[in-house]
Amino acid sequence: MAGLNRETPIPTEIKLHQKSRLLEISFADGQRFELAYEFLRVLSPSAEVRGHGPGQERLQAGKQAVEIERVEPVGNYAIKLVFSDGHDSGLYSWDYLYELGLNRDALWQEYRAKLAAAGLSRDPADLPPPPPRPQGGCGKH
Repeated sequence: MAGLNRETPIPTEIKLHQKSRLLEISFADGQRFELAYEFLRVLSPSAEVRGHGPGQERLQAGKQAVEIERVEPVGNYAIKLVFSDGHDSGLYSWDYLYELGLNRDALWQEYRAKLAAAGLSRDPADLPPPPPRPQGGCGKH
């Protein structure tokens, strides 16, 4: 996140469309993008998704039905999206949202190809069940 400068695209409007699960964002230069909630979730700029360096990325699967519960402003340069799966650690800067909009189709194709190569699915029903939680109290016998 480089911060604001003269070239940073500034949004004029951000709308959530819950039925279609689309975030609509309009920018001062006239650009307008519709970004699917799933797309925003799987390309979150968070360390959980991107890692802390090259090769540490974690492919996100089973996010097809994810929803955005709310949008929180972060200063005058970004928003935080709170997703229905509990993810809320990504800060979506204005320039990152603009980049996602401009490159949406290519990024989506790349994501789908990575899922297919890994044998994973967008459907949450295809995810393996979580490991069982330990039973009992304090662990003493």
